[in-house]
Amino acid sequence: MSCAHPRPLPGFKRALPTKPCAVCGRPMSWRRKWARTWEAVKYCSDACRRRKPESGSGADG
Repeated sequence: MSCAHPRPLPGFKRALPTKPCAVCGRPMSWRRKWARTWEAVKYCSDACRRRKPESGSGADG
């Protein structure tokens, strides 16, 4: 039997774009499921999304 997906080339993941999480600062690598929304991705996990910094909309002056 042959594998349906060939093995990726060594070092392939290093070529993917990365950016830091807005909460914890961990580097996030590009994922196929984020292909359409990569610019809008801010958080590395649901936990970081829940801990996101509060926007200053409720603060006075």
